[in-house]
Amino acid sequence: MTKQLNLPLLRKGKVREVYDLQDKLLIVASDRVSTFDHILPTQIPGKGKILSKISNFWFKTTKGIVQNHLISDNIDEINKVLPADVQLDKEYYGGRTVLVKKAQRIDFECVVRGYIAGSAWEEYKKQGTVCGQKMPQGLLNAQKLESPIFTPAAKNDEGHDENVPFSYMEEKLGAKLAAEIKEKSIALYNFGEQYLKERGIILADTKFEFGLINGELILIDEVLTPDSSRFWDAAHYKPGSNPASFDKQFIRDYMEQTGWDKNSVPPAMSQEIVNGAVAKYNEALERITKGSL
Repeated sequence: MTKQLNLPLLRKGKVREVYDLQDKLLIVASDRVSTFDHILPTQIPGKGKILSKISNFWFKTTKGIVQNHLISDNIDEINKVLPADVQLDKEYYGGRTVLVKKAQRIDFECVVRGYIAGSAWEEYKKQGTVCGQKMPQGLLNAQKLESPIFTPAAKNDEGHDENVPFSYMEEKLGAKLAAEIKEKSIALYNFGEQYLKERGIILADTKFEFGLINGELILIDEVLTPDSSRFWDAAHYKPGSNPASFDKQFIRDYMEQTGWDKNSVPPAMSQEIVNGAVAKYNEALERITKGSL
Protein backbone atom coordinates (compact mmCIF):
# COMPACT_ATOMS: atom_id res chain seq x y z
CA MET A 1 0.00 0.00 0.00
CA THR A 2 1.47 3.37 -1.02
CA LYS A 3 1.95 5.68 1.97
CA GLN A 4 1.33 9.38 1.47
CA LEU A 5 4.57 11.33 1.61
CA ASN A 6 5.07 14.49 3.63
CA LEU A 7 4.98 16.60 0.46
CA PRO A 8 2.24 18.76 -1.10
CA LEU A 9 -0.11 16.28 -2.78
CA LEU A 10 -1.20 17.71 -6.12
CA ARG A 11 -3.37 14.80 -7.17
CA LYS A 12 -4.17 11.26 -6.07
CA GLY A 13 -5.18 9.36 -9.17
CA LYS A 14 -6.61 5.89 -9.48
CA VAL A 15 -3.16 4.32 -9.62
CA ARG A 16 -0.63 7.11 -8.92
CA GLU A 17 0.13 9.91 -6.48
CA VAL A 18 1.47 13.19 -7.86
CA TYR A 19 3.37 15.54 -5.53
CA ASP A 20 4.08 19.21 -6.20
CA LEU A 21 7.73 20.28 -6.04
CA GLN A 22 7.13 23.77 -7.43
CA ASP A 23 8.68 23.59 -10.91
CA LYS A 24 8.82 19.79 -10.81
CA LEU A 25 6.53 16.90 -9.92
CA LEU A 26 7.19 13.65 -8.11
CA ILE A 27 5.06 10.76 -9.39
CA VAL A 28 4.72 7.49 -7.48
CA ALA A 29 3.11 4.53 -9.26
CA SER A 30 1.19 2.24 -6.90
CA ASP A 31 0.22 -1.41 -7.39
CA ARG A 32 -3.46 -0.46 -7.51
CA VAL A 33 -5.57 -1.55 -10.48
CA SER A 34 -8.33 0.50 -12.05
CA THR A 35 -10.94 -0.82 -14.44
CA PHE A 36 -14.38 0.42 -15.52
CA ASP A 37 -13.57 3.64 -13.59
CA HIS A 38 -13.25 1.82 -10.28
CA ILE A 39 -10.21 1.03 -8.17
CA LEU A 40 -10.24 -2.69 -7.51
CA PRO A 41 -9.80 -3.93 -3.92
CA THR A 42 -7.00 -6.31 -4.95
CA GLN A 43 -3.57 -5.00 -5.91
CA ILE A 44 -1.10 -6.52 -8.38
CA PRO A 45 2.27 -6.88 -6.58
CA GLY A 46 5.02 -5.03 -8.43
CA LYS A 47 2.69 -3.55 -11.06
CA GLY A 48 3.79 0.03 -10.40
CA LYS A 49 7.45 -0.84 -10.92
CA ILE A 50 6.81 -2.87 -14.07
CA LEU A 51 4.73 -0.16 -15.75
CA SER A 52 7.19 2.56 -14.71
CA LYS A 53 10.09 0.63 -16.25
CA ILE A 54 8.17 0.20 -19.51
CA SER A 55 7.10 3.84 -19.63
CA ASN A 56 10.57 5.17 -18.79
CA PHE A 57 12.05 2.96 -21.51
CA TRP A 58 9.75 4.60 -24.08
CA PHE A 59 10.42 8.11 -22.75
CA LYS A 60 14.12 7.52 -23.34
CA THR A 61 13.70 6.02 -26.82
CA THR A 62 11.15 8.45 -28.29
CA LYS A 63 12.91 11.77 -27.54
CA GLY A 64 13.72 12.05 -31.22
CA ILE A 65 9.99 12.28 -31.98
CA VAL A 66 8.94 14.61 -29.17
CA GLN A 67 10.54 15.78 -25.92
CA ASN A 68 9.04 14.51 -22.65
CA HIS A 69 8.75 15.36 -18.98
CA LEU A 70 11.15 12.76 -17.52
CA ILE A 71 14.03 14.20 -15.46
CA SER A 72 15.12 11.11 -13.52
CA ASP A 73 14.01 7.64 -12.51
CA ASN A 74 17.09 7.13 -10.31
CA ILE A 75 16.05 7.03 -6.67
CA ASP A 76 19.43 8.40 -5.44
CA GLU A 77 19.17 11.40 -7.77
CA ILE A 78 15.54 11.94 -6.76
CA ASN A 79 16.39 11.90 -3.03
CA LYS A 80 18.96 14.67 -3.60
CA VAL A 81 16.22 17.14 -4.58
CA LEU A 82 13.83 16.15 -1.79
CA PRO A 83 13.80 17.68 1.71
CA ALA A 84 16.07 15.98 4.25
CA ASP A 85 13.03 14.71 6.18
CA VAL A 86 11.51 13.12 3.03
CA GLN A 87 13.96 10.51 1.82
CA LEU A 88 12.46 7.67 -0.18
CA ASP A 89 13.06 4.07 0.78
CA LYS A 90 14.88 2.43 -2.15
CA GLU A 91 13.25 -0.96 -1.75
CA TYR A 92 9.70 0.31 -2.13
CA TYR A 93 10.05 3.58 -4.07
CA GLY A 94 12.94 2.58 -6.33
CA GLY A 95 11.61 1.78 -9.80
CA ARG A 96 8.13 3.18 -9.19
CA THR A 97 9.03 6.84 -8.68
CA VAL A 98 9.97 9.49 -11.23
CA LEU A 99 10.96 13.13 -11.05
CA VAL A 100 9.45 15.07 -13.94
CA LYS A 101 9.12 18.58 -15.31
CA LYS A 102 5.89 20.32 -14.41
CA ALA A 103 3.88 21.08 -17.54
CA GLN A 104 0.55 22.67 -18.31
CA ARG A 105 -1.53 19.57 -19.02
CA ILE A 106 -3.49 19.46 -22.26
CA ASP A 107 -6.87 18.04 -21.29
CA PHE A 108 -7.26 15.50 -24.06
CA GLU A 109 -6.49 11.79 -24.25
CA CYS A 110 -4.72 11.40 -27.58
CA VAL A 111 -5.83 7.97 -28.80
CA VAL A 112 -4.36 6.31 -31.88
CA ARG A 113 -5.95 3.15 -33.27
CA GLY A 114 -4.21 0.91 -35.76
CA TYR A 115 -6.70 -1.94 -35.38
CA ILE A 116 -10.41 -2.04 -34.66
CA ALA A 117 -11.16 -3.50 -31.24
CA GLY A 118 -12.98 -3.03 -27.96
CA SER A 119 -15.41 -0.11 -27.81
CA ALA A 120 -14.42 0.89 -31.36
CA TRP A 121 -15.56 -2.51 -32.64
CA GLU A 122 -18.84 -2.24 -30.73
CA GLU A 123 -19.53 1.19 -32.24
CA TYR A 124 -18.57 0.01 -35.72
CA LYS A 125 -20.99 -2.94 -35.55
CA LYS A 126 -23.86 -0.61 -34.72
CA GLN A 127 -23.06 2.47 -36.80
CA GLY A 128 -20.21 1.72 -39.19
CA THR A 129 -18.12 4.41 -37.45
CA VAL A 130 -15.26 4.63 -34.95
CA CYS A 131 -15.51 7.62 -32.62
CA GLY A 132 -17.78 9.19 -35.22
CA GLN A 133 -15.41 8.60 -38.14
CA LYS A 134 -16.94 6.68 -41.05
CA MET A 135 -15.09 3.41 -41.65
CA PRO A 136 -14.99 0.99 -44.61
CA GLN A 137 -17.64 -1.71 -44.76
CA GLY A 138 -16.88 -5.33 -43.97
CA LEU A 139 -14.23 -4.92 -41.29
CA LEU A 140 -13.69 -7.81 -38.88
CA ASN A 141 -13.09 -7.61 -35.16
CA ALA A 142 -9.36 -6.96 -34.51
CA GLN A 143 -8.69 -6.19 -38.19
CA LYS A 144 -5.82 -3.89 -39.04
CA LEU A 145 -6.91 -0.52 -40.41
CA GLU A 146 -5.55 0.79 -43.69
CA SER A 147 -3.72 3.47 -41.69
CA PRO A 148 -3.82 4.52 -38.01
CA ILE A 149 -6.59 6.90 -37.00
CA PHE A 150 -6.48 9.64 -34.36
CA THR A 151 -9.52 9.67 -32.05
CA PRO A 152 -9.14 12.22 -29.24
CA ALA A 153 -11.14 12.19 -26.04
CA ALA A 154 -11.78 15.12 -23.70
CA LYS A 155 -10.36 14.27 -20.29
CA ASN A 156 -12.59 13.94 -17.24
CA ASP A 157 -10.82 13.53 -13.89
CA GLU A 158 -13.90 11.66 -12.69
CA GLY A 159 -15.55 8.98 -14.81
CA HIS A 160 -15.13 8.25 -18.49
CA ASP A 161 -13.24 10.46 -20.90
CA GLU A 162 -15.52 11.60 -23.72
CA ASN A 163 -14.75 10.84 -27.36
CA VAL A 164 -14.85 14.06 -29.37
CA PRO A 165 -14.31 14.94 -33.04
CA PHE A 166 -10.91 16.36 -34.01
CA SER A 167 -12.70 19.60 -34.94
CA TYR A 168 -13.64 20.02 -31.25
CA MET A 169 -9.99 19.65 -30.30
CA GLU A 170 -9.04 22.25 -32.92
CA GLU A 171 -11.69 24.60 -31.54
CA LYS A 172 -10.39 24.24 -27.96
CA LEU A 173 -6.64 24.28 -28.65
CA GLY A 174 -6.31 26.05 -31.97
CA ALA A 175 -5.67 24.38 -35.31
CA LYS A 176 -1.85 24.58 -35.12
CA LEU A 177 -1.45 22.92 -31.72
CA ALA A 178 -4.13 20.32 -32.44
CA ALA A 179 -2.39 19.39 -35.70
CA GLU A 180 0.97 19.07 -33.94
CA ILE A 181 -0.54 16.80 -31.28
CA LYS A 182 -2.16 14.61 -33.93
CA GLU A 183 1.07 14.39 -35.92
CA LYS A 184 3.19 13.50 -32.87
CA SER A 185 0.61 10.96 -31.62
CA ILE A 186 0.58 9.09 -34.92
CA ALA A 187 4.38 9.25 -35.18
CA LEU A 188 4.70 7.77 -31.68
CA TYR A 189 2.19 5.05 -32.53
CA ASN A 190 4.03 4.17 -35.75
CA PHE A 191 7.36 4.01 -33.91
CA GLY A 192 5.93 1.79 -31.18
CA GLU A 193 4.00 -0.40 -33.61
CA GLN A 194 7.12 -1.15 -35.68
CA TYR A 195 9.34 -1.70 -32.63
CA LEU A 196 6.85 -4.07 -30.99
CA LYS A 197 6.20 -5.98 -34.22
CA GLU A 198 9.85 -7.05 -34.15
CA ARG A 199 9.24 -8.46 -30.66
CA GLY A 200 6.11 -10.42 -31.53
CA ILE A 201 3.65 -7.88 -30.12
CA ILE A 202 0.89 -6.11 -32.01
CA LEU A 203 0.10 -2.57 -30.84
CA ALA A 204 -3.62 -2.40 -31.53
CA ASP A 205 -4.25 1.01 -30.01
CA THR A 206 -2.83 3.32 -27.38
CA LYS A 207 -3.29 6.72 -25.77
CA PHE A 208 -0.88 9.56 -25.10
CA GLU A 209 -1.00 12.69 -22.98
CA PHE A 210 0.78 15.95 -23.68
CA GLY A 211 1.60 19.16 -21.90
CA LEU A 212 3.17 22.53 -22.62
CA ILE A 213 6.29 24.08 -21.10
CA ASN A 214 6.95 27.61 -22.31
CA GLY A 215 4.85 26.87 -25.38
CA GLU A 216 6.76 23.67 -26.28
CA LEU A 217 4.78 20.47 -26.66
CA ILE A 218 6.06 17.61 -24.50
CA LEU A 219 4.95 14.05 -23.81
CA ILE A 220 3.78 13.40 -20.23
CA ASP A 221 2.04 10.80 -18.04
CA GLU A 222 2.87 7.27 -19.28
CA VAL A 223 3.79 5.83 -22.68
CA LEU A 224 2.94 2.55 -24.42
CA THR A 225 2.32 0.53 -21.27
CA PRO A 226 -0.11 -2.39 -20.84
CA ASP A 227 -2.39 0.01 -18.94
CA SER A 228 -2.48 2.68 -21.67
CA SER A 229 -2.35 0.37 -24.70
CA ARG A 230 -3.88 -2.73 -26.21
CA PHE A 231 -1.09 -5.26 -26.80
CA TRP A 232 -1.72 -8.55 -28.60
CA ASP A 233 0.50 -11.60 -28.97
CA ALA A 234 1.30 -11.74 -32.69
CA ALA A 235 1.72 -15.52 -32.53
CA HIS A 236 -1.97 -15.95 -31.70
CA TYR A 237 -3.41 -13.04 -33.68
CA LYS A 238 -6.32 -13.77 -35.99
CA PRO A 239 -8.77 -11.16 -37.36
CA GLY A 240 -12.37 -11.93 -36.43
CA SER A 241 -11.48 -13.02 -32.89
CA ASN A 242 -10.41 -11.48 -29.57
CA PRO A 243 -6.62 -11.90 -29.66
CA ALA A 244 -4.60 -12.94 -26.60
CA SER A 245 -3.43 -9.77 -24.86
CA PHE A 246 -0.64 -8.49 -22.61
CA ASP A 247 -2.70 -5.64 -21.23
CA LYS A 248 -5.26 -5.30 -18.46
CA GLN A 249 -8.01 -6.57 -20.77
CA PHE A 250 -7.24 -9.84 -18.98
CA ILE A 251 -8.49 -8.24 -15.75
CA ARG A 252 -11.45 -6.54 -17.45
CA ASP A 253 -12.57 -9.88 -18.88
CA TYR A 254 -12.40 -11.47 -15.44
CA MET A 255 -14.42 -8.65 -13.86
CA GLU A 256 -17.05 -8.99 -16.60
CA GLN A 257 -17.46 -12.66 -15.72
CA THR A 258 -18.06 -12.01 -12.01
CA GLY A 259 -21.49 -10.48 -12.60
CA TRP A 260 -20.38 -7.19 -11.05
CA ASP A 261 -22.75 -4.33 -11.99
CA LYS A 262 -19.84 -1.80 -12.37
CA ASN A 263 -21.60 0.58 -9.98
CA SER A 264 -21.19 -1.08 -6.59
CA VAL A 265 -17.94 -1.93 -4.81
CA PRO A 266 -15.95 -4.26 -7.10
CA PRO A 267 -15.33 -7.84 -5.99
CA ALA A 268 -11.84 -9.01 -5.06
CA MET A 269 -9.74 -10.82 -7.63
CA SER A 270 -8.76 -14.42 -7.04
CA GLN A 271 -5.10 -15.27 -6.45
CA GLU A 272 -5.09 -17.12 -9.77
CA ILE A 273 -6.06 -13.93 -11.62
CA VAL A 274 -3.51 -11.88 -9.67
CA ASN A 275 -0.76 -14.38 -10.56
CA GLY A 276 -1.88 -14.36 -14.18
CA ALA A 277 -1.79 -10.56 -14.31
CA VAL A 278 1.70 -10.46 -12.78
CA ALA A 279 2.90 -12.97 -15.38
CA LYS A 280 1.41 -10.96 -18.26
CA TYR A 281 2.88 -7.66 -17.07
CA ASN A 282 6.30 -9.26 -16.56
CA GLU A 283 6.22 -10.87 -19.99
CA ALA A 284 5.35 -7.52 -21.57
CA LEU A 285 8.29 -5.89 -19.73
CA GLU A 286 10.70 -8.63 -20.82
CA ARG A 287 9.66 -8.61 -24.47
CA ILE A 288 9.56 -4.81 -24.79
CA THR A 289 12.83 -3.99 -23.04
CA LYS A 290 14.92 -7.12 -23.64
CA GLY A 291 18.51 -6.14 -24.33
CA SER A 292 17.73 -2.45 -23.79
CA LEU A 293 17.65 -1.90 -20.02
